[in-house]
Amino acid sequence: MSETDVKSGRRDFLKLAGVAAVTGGTAMAVQGSDVEAAEVGKDAGGYRETEHVRTYYDSARF
Repeated sequence: MSETDVKSGRRDFLKLAGVAAVTGGTAMAVQGSDVEAAEVGKDAGGYRETEHVRTYYDSARF
């Protein structure tokens, strides 16, 4: 591959990436009014400060 082939390949990739970003943004704008956020209940998981986490915090203090 010559240097010009590599440069043109990169340019083509960047052009396609730009078109994909615009297309994706447009699709989200069109569908955006129909999408609602899901409610998160108390038992949804996530961060909990349990005994072993407190033990780690205590051991990590300087």
